[in-house]
Amino acid sequence: MRFNFSLRNKPLPTPNHEGAPAYSLTPAFELYAAVATAALSDQAYETATTRLARLRELVARNDPWFVARLAVYAREQLYLRSVPLVLAVELARIHQGDSLVSRLVARVVQRADEIPELLAYYAQANGRAGPKTLGRLSKQLQHGLALAFNKFDAYQLAKYDRDGPAVRLRDALFLVHPKPRDAAQQAVFDQLVAGTLPVPYTWETELSAAGQVAYASPAERQAAIAAVWQTLVASGRLGYMALLRNLRNLLEANVNAETLAQVCATLADARQVTRARQMPFRFLAAYREVLALGSGAVAPLLAALEKAIAASAGNLRGFGPATRVVVACDVSGSMQQPISPRSKVLLYDVG
Repeated sequence: MRFNFSLRNKPLPTPNHEGAPAYSLTPAFELYAAVATAALSDQAYETATTRLARLRELVARNDPWFVARLAVYAREQLYLRSVPLVLAVELARIHQGDSLVSRLVARVVQRADEIPELLAYYAQANGRAGPKTLGRLSKQLQHGLALAFNKFDAYQLAKYDRDGPAVRLRDALFLVHPKPRDAAQQAVFDQLVAGTLPVPYTWETELSAAGQVAYASPAERQAAIAAVWQTLVASGRLGYMALLRNLRNLLEANVNAETLAQVCATLADARQVTRARQMPFRFLAAYREVLALGSGAVAPLLAALEKAIAASAGNLRGFGPATRVVVACDVSGSMQQPISPRSKVLLYDVG
């Protein structure tokens, strides 16, 4: 009987970041895991550059149609914006001969600012800088972005045509040459080129205008700001996400009881929670902001947020009765940092 068997033909375990044995994933599963947990910024164990390089390598190892379907899933089911653009650009590197990439780009670009965002990543990924930043664009990407331009009206283009970014919508228009649907859209494109698109009417512009007026006293100013908030809430022009992020501002503006009641009703409405597509930790962040104020008006808002987060959790798909699930929460040191530079929510709050 032998005991000292050879290990030459036995596969070695896959090590994790800490050097412990781990399971080896298939290329498709590994790409899905990388996309579903994507945070394209520096993390404790992986920099943004390293993660992008890993995504690029995984795209090349997978079937192009799987990559395209995963990009659509990430955009439409996981509500991610940046990583589907990365997948589309990387897919354009390795796949040609049909309309897969152009159709993918047209589908995952759902906001006007995602057009210059995709171009900015394309330039970065291809080492472009200076005057040649946007030269020699992939024909598939060009056609897909041209199709995407047709989705947006004057309001959407004006809202996201910002001065700061290196790539602007005007630059993108010159590069991809979208064919307008009709004369009205041609006029909109002409306005974008000339910089004469009407200033979009948003709740931010209305509050900004009210804040620039000269008032006789601080009390008069507060009353005017409160009136603007009350009008915005009553008209329904304040979207769910904007409402969630401005609860502190509403309380500090001292809006009336009727407005607070409407805010609470909107927050607790399960149908609106579903449509808003907010992650549960967003409600936690809002809850903490309201709780920190400690005024008498916070109780109904806190109750509404409790209902909202319950409705949000109810949107998560469950498992079958025979499925065994282990939920492991990471509370190590690497999780005790904000999810983004401007957020007060920590990584372990999210899970």
